[in-house]
Amino acid sequence: MVAQTVDPQLIALRAPTDLNAMQAIRLPRDPRWFQIGTLSGLLLYGWLSLGFDLTGLRIALTLGTILGLQAIATWWWRLPTFDPKSALISGLSLCLLLRTNSAWLVVLAAAIAVFGKFVVRWRGKHIFNPTNVALAALVLAGGGQVWVSSGQWGSLAFFAFLMLCAGNLVVLRAARSDVAIAFLGCHALLLVGRSAWLGEPMTIPFHRLESGALLLFAFFMISDPKTTPDSRAGRILFAMLVSLGAYYIQFKMFRQNGLVLSLAACSMLVPLIDLVLPGRRYGWTAPRTSGGLCPPTTIRETAMLRV
Repeated sequence: MVAQTVDPQLIALRAPTDLNAMQAIRLPRDPRWFQIGTLSGLLLYGWLSLGFDLTGLRIALTLGTILGLQAIATWWWRLPTFDPKSALISGLSLCLLLRTNSAWLVVLAAAIAVFGKFVVRWRGKHIFNPTNVALAALVLAGGGQVWVSSGQWGSLAFFAFLMLCAGNLVVLRAARSDVAIAFLGCHALLLVGRSAWLGEPMTIPFHRLESGALLLFAFFMISDPKTTPDSRAGRILFAMLVSLGAYYIQFKMFRQNGLVLSLAACSMLVPLIDLVLPGRRYGWTAPRTSGGLCPPTTIRETAMLRV
């Protein structure tokens, strides 16, 4: 047998090609799939085990409407493909938080959530978290026909811990754990400080913190990487502003839904925060070059492909 020799230059030429082929086959892991799985699990557990005041028909109406509107928006704004992930996250969140006796208001909430991220934009970035702006708009204009579910999950430590772990997994993959931790820390400090100042027992602020809705807000709404400031310093500042605003609305204005209203108001400051404290724009999936998928060339293309 004659040993065959391989030209080293041939290996050098073929290696990048083989590597590029492997990169093209290996798809990026989009953190939104983790969000969808976590929210679906929470909804299923609450509906079947905790007796959520929610029917299967209402769940189907919410999810079906928001996916249908996402398809219409995809066609109207001429996006290259239909991507249901963000719409599913908004729909599942509305199922968990939105309560109303009117089916038309459910449809309206879905429309605000979907079209808001296409219409209200700044430099290719949508301003409001879709679920948050839908809830805030209907709470303010619903005439008492809409309310946000805040305590229906009870204060079971096990379920709160389960939500915390699931939410922590999601935000770590979405690279926005800093804003959630900063918000929870500031919010807890304000509640505990208020009770200490008033001489209340510490069971009161701890009971307020044992809320499934609070954890859902912290790990799935305020930590939305597409609507939070780009820099870490900006996100921490943003989290502090939201917690201070929620405190003022709840304890000074004596209004419910302080977290939802405060986040909607503070979201309008994000463009200013990004100007003062600039940072790298977040993308759901890492762009690939060198034989893989080519990244979009403009901010508009990037944003419209990843809404």
